Amino acid sequence: MTDVLSPAAGTIRPLSEVPDPVFAAEMVGPGLAVDPTREPQTAVAPITGTIAKLHPHAFAIAGDGDGGIAVLVHLGIDTVQLGGEGFEVVATEGTHVEAGDVVVRWDPATVEAGDRSPIVMVCVLDQPAGAVPADRAGEQVAVGQRLLTWPA
Repeated sequence: MTDVLSPAAGTIRPLSEVPDPVFAAEMVGPGLAVDPTREPQTAVAPITGTIAKLHPHAFAIAGDGDGGIAVLVHLGIDTVQLGGEGFEVVATEGTHVEAGDVVVRWDPATVEAGDRSPIVMVCVLDQPAGAVPADRAGEQVAVGQRLLTWPA
């Protein structure tokens, strides 16, 4: 079993509440969302592994070991349109990270001020929709605290 840590501080939400149909339908993968507190934050690696893809607004980490999971973290909705503005990439694509290591610094309030949702999606890639229960919806979570356990 793998603990998947929260990359942001805020309130846990089911993916079905995300204002993006692809994430809401779990087409990217099952998981949870975090409605972040509106203050500067450091987005951390949710699992130990290798940063397979890294953008200012999103990153994917391939977990270590046989049967390791891959997790996508997406900071906000339509934030790719910001071209990196408001985000500071700290890590490097292709490097190994430990769960809890800082990957990106960002400010959810700045994202929201640009008429975009700052909600953070955390998806387990290549897994069936509905595989992560939303029973923690409404709970507060801190950066680096357990968000979910895989397999659920």
